[in-house]
Amino acid sequence: MLRIPSFHYLLVFLLPFLLAVLSAPIPHYNLSKRETTGEKLVFSHFMIGIVSNRNNASDYDADMQRAKSYGIDAFALNIGTDDYTDKQLGYAYESAANNDMKVFLSFDFNWWDPSDASGVGSKIAQFGSKPAQLTINGKVFVSSFSGDGLDIATVRSTAGLDLFVAPNFHPGEGDFSNLDGALNWMGWPSDGNNKAPQGGVDITVTDGDKTYLTTVADKSLIAPASPWFSTHFGGEVTYSKNWVFPGDLLWYQRWNDILKSAPEYAEIVTWNDYGESHYVAPLSSPHTDDGGSKWVNDMPHNGWLEMAKPFISAYKAGSTSVSDYIKDDQLIYWYRPTPRDIDCDSTDTTMGPASNISGNYFNGRPNGWETLADEVFVVSLLTANGTVTVNSGGTEYSYDAPAGASAFSVPMGLGAQAFALTRDGNAVVNDTSLKEIVSECIYGIYNFNAYVGTVPAGDPDSLQADGLAALTSGLAVACEATPSLPATAPATVAVTATGTPTPAPTASV
Repeated sequence: MLRIPSFHYLLVFLLPFLLAVLSAPIPHYNLSKRETTGEKLVFSHFMIGIVSNRNNASDYDADMQRAKSYGIDAFALNIGTDDYTDKQLGYAYESAANNDMKVFLSFDFNWWDPSDASGVGSKIAQFGSKPAQLTINGKVFVSSFSGDGLDIATVRSTAGLDLFVAPNFHPGEGDFSNLDGALNWMGWPSDGNNKAPQGGVDITVTDGDKTYLTTVADKSLIAPASPWFSTHFGGEVTYSKNWVFPGDLLWYQRWNDILKSAPEYAEIVTWNDYGESHYVAPLSSPHTDDGGSKWVNDMPHNGWLEMAKPFISAYKAGSTSVSDYIKDDQLIYWYRPTPRDIDCDSTDTTMGPASNISGNYFNGRPNGWETLADEVFVVSLLTANGTVTVNSGGTEYSYDAPAGASAFSVPMGLGAQAFALTRDGNAVVNDTSLKEIVSECIYGIYNFNAYVGTVPAGDPDSLQADGLAALTSGLAVACEATPSLPATAPATVAVTATGTPTPAPTASV
């Protein structure tokens, strides 16, 4: 489901307000003050707006089972006002109950009207008593995307249920006095106006957390964890969007920050928003195509959930170290499919006429493109010390990785990407990615999405027919709407040079 760029974020992160709070250390959460059980919970944002093709509750089972197996406690069901919303919510609630999962409503105020508090309350009343509804100390949990100005008292009275209301209100704009908590949606470094850092303004995710903590006081905070953001919608959709936020090693650094700050709740943004490239669900999870398949096809993200799994376990246990929760040796890697300065202007026609709607700069590379590094990123989850070797297009890099979790990056080289782990001179695991880095415009467009893989390799994962339906729409080059990753990995490039990897920075993001 597309989100319209919001002016809220400029108000949320006004620099004078930030300066008052950024000088303080990140506070730890005082659970004793909160009206909760003290149990840490992990949610994941699930877009109901792109699953109208699901036909029964069983179509949700794989998502429920997979999420639960990685430690996710509940799906935040993002809903607009589509005519199929109630039917899909019924299926989702039924599947969650069948799979011992929890769900809750998250109202998307790009589509809902904040003045319609009674409508919001009525929708909560419709689903809030179902068996799979997440409750906190008997209170029905409900959240939102945006929604400042919503009359919470009317929502509560109309719902007729005891509610735990934790929406995405914005500090300095929304009224927090009648809330039980709040969601910080902004899971990426930004300039405070819903764009990548620029002009010397770099507001980190933890900066946002601190602002929210100051505002919610002794109420609950839902802290975001997001691996990426890249979107390239153009004239083929109502609201064009063409920008990125810095990703790189954000996913790894953010989970380390969460272990340190120990928020009461964490929310993965998102499970299945393919169009914004921050999905962690399989490509094969049933969904319709809003045009995002142009940059999503052949770009699985399953490895990001693999990386998060031991961090989620450590977070729930209240541990600041992930080491005790790593059971097997594993490498997780990701990279963009092309260098950032590739020139696709002559073929990237999805943007339509050059324009500047809401500052989103169409035609050409996405806004913020220069904030992403031309690097291959590697996270090692190891049971003991080992040496990780990367061959990126013929240049070899070796990194002495400690037991536990660590990360590094290497400059991207064109061609095949190969990864290996050795220990005491013996091979442990190795694999070559199915996705080569190329210097051509895939489908003729700019693609700043990430390809994510694991060593050992995971199961094959591809978009299904419904998820590919709009791939060719608006393209200037001929192509087929079909997955195209090879069945076997390409040949590695002969090593002609060696280089030095760059360890992950330790600063908060």
